[in-house]
Amino acid sequence: MLSANAIASLHDQLTQSWHSPGHPAEQLSDPWLTLVARQHRANFDLWHIEDEARTPGATDAQLADVKHRIDRTNQLRNDLAEQLDRSLLDSLTPQNLPQPNAPLNSESPGLIIDRLSILALKIYHTREEAQRADASSDHTQRNRTRLAILEEQRSDLTACLDALWNETLAGTRRFKLYRQLKMYNDPALNPAIYRNTPR
Repeated sequence: MLSANAIASLHDQLTQSWHSPGHPAEQLSDPWLTLVARQHRANFDLWHIEDEARTPGATDAQLADVKHRIDRTNQLRNDLAEQLDRSLLDSLTPQNLPQPNAPLNSESPGLIIDRLSILALKIYHTREEAQRADASSDHTQRNRTRLAILEEQRSDLTACLDALWNETLAGTRRFKLYRQLKMYNDPALNPAIYRNTPR
């Protein structure tokens, strides 16, 4: 069910497609990969909304709108990472896995996939900067160096994800669903909301 290289490849394909107007992304028939794609889309959208927040000359009203969109999209991103873990855990239940006495991994597959998604976006945009025709040679070299680091980090992380999944299947390691329990979007938990909302 889980292949880290397939996930990284899908992230790259989707990132390229979504940056190419008029080039629709491939429709996925696999429910698991569809969920991976939805989670990556949330990161893709978040990346570009955050770029808007840094636009020179943005008005206070525009920045407030961007902030609200960032909060909503980040909540979706985290919810989908949890759904990835829930889906994996559901697939393991018939095999009586994960083994309850196996050592616990500090990071779940869903959180690793989220990190891989962000790395795919960094790699895409860093490669874009390394290939900019109007950039200085120093800028090009700096981004080539950064690109090599990012690609090494992704290679390391895909290996870690595959190892975690294989060890979970073998019963020698386990992971849990870690709920993010974000507070900022909940009107009952965020004092900036409930203290300033008319009753």
